[in-house]
Amino acid sequence: MKKLIIVLVIIAVAGLGIYTLKSWKESAIYSNPAFTSGNGRLEATEVSIAAKQAGKIENIFAREGDFVKKGQHLAQMQTNVLNAELAQAKAMILVKEGELAAAKAEKMHKQSNFDNARKRYERAKSLYTSKAVSLQTYENDESLYKGASAELASANAKIKQAEAAIVAAKADADRIQADIDDCKLVAPLEGRIQYRVAEPGEILSSGGRVLNLVDLTDVYMTFFVPETVAGKIRLGADVRILLDALPDTPIPAKISYVAENAQFTPKTVETRVERQKLMFRVKARIAPELLKKYITLVKTGLPGVAWVRLDPEEEWPAFLRLKKNIQVKKKDGNKAVSKAK
Repeated sequence: MKKLIIVLVIIAVAGLGIYTLKSWKESAIYSNPAFTSGNGRLEATEVSIAAKQAGKIENIFAREGDFVKKGQHLAQMQTNVLNAELAQAKAMILVKEGELAAAKAEKMHKQSNFDNARKRYERAKSLYTSKAVSLQTYENDESLYKGASAELASANAKIKQAEAAIVAAKADADRIQADIDDCKLVAPLEGRIQYRVAEPGEILSSGGRVLNLVDLTDVYMTFFVPETVAGKIRLGADVRILLDALPDTPIPAKISYVAENAQFTPKTVETRVERQKLMFRVKARIAPELLKKYITLVKTGLPGVAWVRLDPEEEWPAFLRLKKNIQVKKKDGNKAVSKAK
């Protein structure tokens, strides 16, 4: 029994020592004007995979939690009605092409009549000038020539009309084909399926969502800082994120956004000191290269603390220095260098 009590005392003392050391480290950095921090949660860009046209879901090929590649087939909407419309549109194209062929054949006939009428008219005109034919004959040939000219113009108009009808029919077929293609829902980017909004067999309206996709190459933490600090944060400033799930593994990030206007602190945000009325929203974005390296481990919604280095010349404290396996490599000329300052 005494041994058990001694062991418990040792454990308690060790725990108290670790807590004291951690508190001392945090107090040291909290009092350093070169750093500031804020609590937040990991977030990522979300994309809704939705149906363009109203219709029935035929099948869904992705499950919640699946990692998908850009262009991967995720779901299929029913296309039987569109396929019938496409077949009808293609048949209409053939009809219009037949009408164009008939119009061209008619033009050849009208062209022949026009050529004959023109020659006869020109001959009659010449003979009438020399008084070889009567005025009546000349006027008859002139009338035939003008009639043939009008008929030829009408034939040309029919050809243009038939050509325009073919263009319209092909455009209609292309539109229907585009609608059929849109019924094949594909991933617009690489990411992870967060959840399924609908299931096969359901009928959706236009724009109805089927899946929710998370872009795991665009992960960031949003946090809030007081107005006295917001003006000191510059875009591109170095950040170290400590997640509650990985308190000993700093994650490098960069400031990508600082709100222009202050706002009231959201109730869901906790601050180290007494809550302040005016806070600025700040976003720290994690490097896509690092995210791709550990893409299977990336999870959104995890709470943590974002530490911002306000003075780029200041050294990071030991507990915020990067570990070798998560350092982000950057190109410097022809050499790849890794910065963990």
